[in-house]
Amino acid sequence: MTYPASPNDAGSSRIRIDSGRFWAGAAATAVVAALIALVGILICRWTLGIPIMAPSGAGAWGDARTGVYVFAAALVALVAAMLLYLLMLGTPQPGLFFAWIMGLVTLAAVVYPLSTSAPVNQKGATAVVDLVLGIAITSLLTGVAARAVRRVGPTPPPSRTVRQRYEYEYEPTQPINVPPSRAPREWE
Repeated sequence: MTYPASPNDAGSSRIRIDSGRFWAGAAATAVVAALIALVGILICRWTLGIPIMAPSGAGAWGDARTGVYVFAAALVALVAAMLLYLLMLGTPQPGLFFAWIMGLVTLAAVVYPLSTSAPVNQKGATAVVDLVLGIAITSLLTGVAARAVRRVGPTPPPSRTVRQRYEYEYEPTQPINVPPSRAPREWE
């Protein structure tokens, strides 16, 4: 998010969030999170023989708790997307705040299975799946947010050269306590 160069520009917005692109990316992130949860459970139960999320007699797919875990992973991705969207609307460094929040939530999701009374291999497998989920959701949504932000600003008439348009759109900022010295441009 950018800030105006002077108090006179305080009411103007310099970025715009493309909501359609953002929420399409958020939905895709939820699908990826659900698939990561499912594949993580399959790898642990089928390949490694570690019965996480269900007793070992429930087979490679587990039981109803497997479906709940997959659905919860998708729901967490959507809640994280909603949090990021709100941060993008109102905070000065939304990516930084989002990374910290998601890092701490991921840490809690990794530590929680380790505090249960399950066998050590089940604790470790669940913690690894939760870690992969947290990293995937955070990185995917951060990338989605970066692509969904558009810079909005006045555009000069097309008759100007590329250099003149660049200087018009990307003039250097000044400290707020310095009075603006904007001379009217010849095409304004």
